[in-house]
Amino acid sequence: MIRKPIQLFAFILAIALAVPSALAVEPQANDLTKLFRDGGVTIDRLQVVEIGGIVVIRGRTNDSEQAAAAARYAQSLGYTRVANLVQLATPVDDSKIQRQAERELAIHRALEGTNFQIASRDGVVLLTGRITNSLQRDMAVNLIRNIDGVKSVNADGVQR
Repeated sequence: MIRKPIQLFAFILAIALAVPSALAVEPQANDLTKLFRDGGVTIDRLQVVEIGGIVVIRGRTNDSEQAAAAARYAQSLGYTRVANLVQLATPVDDSKIQRQAERELAIHRALEGTNFQIASRDGVVLLTGRITNSLQRDMAVNLIRNIDGVKSVNADGVQR
């Protein structure tokens, strides 16, 4: 009867000793994102971590100078090894999106008899107009979604 509590105690002790050593094997990532934001780095989806003495900077911006400024800020903090993985995104051309959407909708025979109006702002397309069946609405939305630069399509204004 005394064996079971002793075995249980030994088992718990073994786990208690094994867990910290298992965690020590994993490199700890130090999150620096807040420090960078407070330092004036304004990059979309900014994520900064330190892994093994290397500062890894991730995010998205339209301005290459902002990406370079993030790397300079890391160096000003004393980091010599910096991996700047900030993606440079091209700005959205809303008039190009509108023209391409109009073209795509005009060439598909399944959309004959429809009347669409298209507006785009920062890659978000607003689709309004008249359709003859609900499949035409879904088809139009899918065609527009596949255009480069389109972030989302709002077709709430399309009615029968």
